[in-house]
Amino acid sequence: MFKNKADADWRAIPLAVSLCALACATPAVGQTAAETASAKKRPAVSSTKPTSPNATINLVNLLVQQGILKEEQAQTLIKQAEDEAYISRQAAKDATAKADDAARAASAAASAGQPPGTRHVTYVPEIVKRQLRDEIRKEVMAKAQSENWASPGAYPEWARRIHFYGDARIRYQGNYFPAGNDPFGTQNYNAINTGSPFDPFNASGILPPSYNSTQNRNQFRLRARLGMEADLYNGFTAGLRIATGENSSPVSTNQTFGNNGGDFSKYALWLDRGYLSYVAWGGDLKLSAGRFDNPFWSPTDLVWYRELGFDGFAVQARHEVFEGFTPFAVAGAFPIYNTDFNAGINLATDGARFPSHDKWLFGGQVGFNARFNPDYAFRFGVAYYDFTNVQGQISSPCLVTSASDVCDTDLTRPSFAQKGNTYMPLRSIIQTAANNYGAGPGLFQYLGLVSQYRPLVASGQLDLGHFHPFHIVLDGEYVVNTAFDRNLMNPDIIVNNLSPSVNGSLPVFNGGNQGWLGRVTVGSREIKHLWDWNVHAGYKYLESDATLDAFVDSDFGLGGTNLKGYFLGGNLGLSENVWATMRWMSANNIAGNPYAVDVLQVDLNARF
Repeated sequence: MFKNKADADWRAIPLAVSLCALACATPAVGQTAAETASAKKRPAVSSTKPTSPNATINLVNLLVQQGILKEEQAQTLIKQAEDEAYISRQAAKDATAKADDAARAASAAASAGQPPGTRHVTYVPEIVKRQLRDEIRKEVMAKAQSENWASPGAYPEWARRIHFYGDARIRYQGNYFPAGNDPFGTQNYNAINTGSPFDPFNASGILPPSYNSTQNRNQFRLRARLGMEADLYNGFTAGLRIATGENSSPVSTNQTFGNNGGDFSKYALWLDRGYLSYVAWGGDLKLSAGRFDNPFWSPTDLVWYRELGFDGFAVQARHEVFEGFTPFAVAGAFPIYNTDFNAGINLATDGARFPSHDKWLFGGQVGFNARFNPDYAFRFGVAYYDFTNVQGQISSPCLVTSASDVCDTDLTRPSFAQKGNTYMPLRSIIQTAANNYGAGPGLFQYLGLVSQYRPLVASGQLDLGHFHPFHIVLDGEYVVNTAFDRNLMNPDIIVNNLSPSVNGSLPVFNGGNQGWLGRVTVGSREIKHLWDWNVHAGYKYLESDATLDAFVDSDFGLGGTNLKGYFLGGNLGLSENVWATMRWMSANNIAGNPYAVDVLQVDLNARF
């Protein structure tokens, strides 16, 4: 058994011997053999660190003094020696305790079978001691490895499977409206559909809510996100992320300073991600459930806001069939509206509950990645999406006496929207004396989408890396709503996207169902390091009903469809994972009343 601390430090002996040999055989850096011999003859008083009870540590410090080892190397060796000595002492302590227990047990057993007064001396053979010592040492080493208590500052194994990440962005945004916009602005149908129904014939003459289109605005905004991913073994992963946001909008996590009460009021945090995923086949197959990143590949924001979170279920698969060519496929089902449990009571009629009117997005995509050589890569994909039950439905004849009454198709109105899609009134209100037989007031209305939406999207990206580390990247995307029916766009029914009346002519629908975007980017592929840079420019054209306006980019034209115009910008790395961004976007309406806006964004970004 180990009898003292020096004996417990046996693990450090090989290290000490090696270092001693190095110290004895090697002159100090810059010292000749003669100087070394002379130095041996001269006694000197050392001004170095005080000695340690551990001879190995003292030897390492001596080697640093002589210039044979660097300080960083010495610290590593000292830590190794201390850890090994600690483990050995722990093993010796445990071995001694177990040997004593065994001796006492053996003595008690022997005493029980002997006459009183008999004395015994317990003898433990040396081979048994060594075996016991080795077994306990293995137990201690295993425990030290799993719990990391022999290495101060290291995390336990379970903690190393949790990864935290996040980012922060500070933005200045200027919104500039040129002359010529409709002074009444673009009507805000989302405000009507998410609040009380609007009476266009109200006695007070109140106009419907609308978006600002005449007064310039300057905003300072914050986006902050913090996420966590945990490796659950066997391919399973769980993730959570929280983010800022002025409201629950799916297309913005921006928080405007001074908004939501002002006066330095605190801001809200939202659950932005929460999911479980499973990866198999070496990463070629991924299953996701919960609220996660967009599983579909899209090189631009023509159809999807870049940071949109998808609720539901998705399957992603890929496989390299030969070197440089990898097909991929994605499929998913996503609930975008679930009927309220108590929806449908109308106290003015029979108090009946209405059937569920759940809305879903089903989507699929196929494509491929191709790398022709190390300098050139091409990616292409085709996707088809089906937004189920999003089209508005005209109600059956409905008695409405107040804003609190409901009609049987109110649930078909959008629960969230931006602007651009074509709308129509949903309620078929019974004409009575109370509403002046259809001439109002008292005609409280909700509005629904005229069209169905089943967009077909083709996406492509060409990466020219001949000038690596600088690249030229060409992005393109095209969308067409295959479910669009122009015959439904009856000017007598729809309420927007109509051409202005000129010289008494009747207005006509002048929206559409197509869109495209082209962009070129030059510079660094990613902005990670100091002085990384890139610049980009592009043009966007997105007709009113090419896709749902709810989920497209919220910056260009201040969000939505029915917009066309150019954009340009650039990024510059200021440090590791810190960069600045500037963007200018100029957008105009395609159909309906005149509307134009220029948006300037200047960002300071950081990620960790």
